[in-house]
Amino acid sequence: MAPSIVEQPNAAQDSGLAERAVLDEHEVENILSQLDGVFPFDEAVIEALPKDVTFTSVESFGTSAWTVTGRVTAQKADGSIQRFFLKVAYGEHGRLMLGGEHVSSKMIYSVMPDFIPTPYGYGRYKVQSPDTYFYLSQFIDMDVTTAPDPEDLMGKLAELHKNSQSPTGKFGFPVTTYDGNIPHRVTWESKWVDFFRNLFLHACSLDAEVNEPWPELELAVRQMGDAVIPRLLGNLRQSGSDEPVKPCLIHGDLWEGNRGIDMETGDSVMYDASSYFAHNEMEFGNWRSELCGVPLPPDAIIAMLDGQLAYKDLV
Repeated sequence: MAPSIVEQPNAAQDSGLAERAVLDEHEVENILSQLDGVFPFDEAVIEALPKDVTFTSVESFGTSAWTVTGRVTAQKADGSIQRFFLKVAYGEHGRLMLGGEHVSSKMIYSVMPDFIPTPYGYGRYKVQSPDTYFYLSQFIDMDVTTAPDPEDLMGKLAELHKNSQSPTGKFGFPVTTYDGNIPHRVTWESKWVDFFRNLFLHACSLDAEVNEPWPELELAVRQMGDAVIPRLLGNLRQSGSDEPVKPCLIHGDLWEGNRGIDMETGDSVMYDASSYFAHNEMEFGNWRSELCGVPLPPDAIIAMLDGQLAYKDLV
């Protein structure tokens, strides 16, 4: 029997709903307090497991601000153990957020299967209340405190960006994706300048809804949207040509907390994808000279800069 899979709405058709589905920061805490320490599990997850394994147990694993995370253990026919990573979220925010991660991960996996945990399933719990959704993927033992090898990480990113193709030839994504609890505006656009402007203004509009009015900031936002972004990005071209920039698939939230090193293979791995088709340099927009809150030593900074230079030679 197939898992209770939920159809993802098209981002363009669902803009009024998905782009305002922001999670209240206390919602997950309130639900967990009602569970009295019991990990929220459901038969729908068992049905999403590969057919050659038998479920044995589930336990809490890791921490997340917007989801409940756990590790599922199953047994193969030969007696060997296989583990899976499980994310659980609630309500409309959970449906859209985990659905977006599922589609993002599948797209990345189709291009770079060794760069992201294998996606296994996404769906709705059979229990009716609370309204609960899950995303199931491969469990990988990771080192998340050591800086990645620059050549490995940047080489894989270059391959992802070069080999991915937008299904529409435009910038955007077929479903809404999230940066934490904030939905991206990913409606398809033919020009990068239009997509980026809409993405920026949408984030600013959500900020204005949550916080008090700030006239000076509102003026700066208008100036950025009306003048700065069109001037800087309107004539952006592919490196070494007169062609306009082309969309490629990006992870979408590749800060240091969303990548690790596979403890078994030593390879760079990324997770928690919130993808869309963008200008490739958008991938590096939130990179900083810190790793997991600890400033990088000078040699590590130089290595990462060398990695970015090597990336430019590859794309």
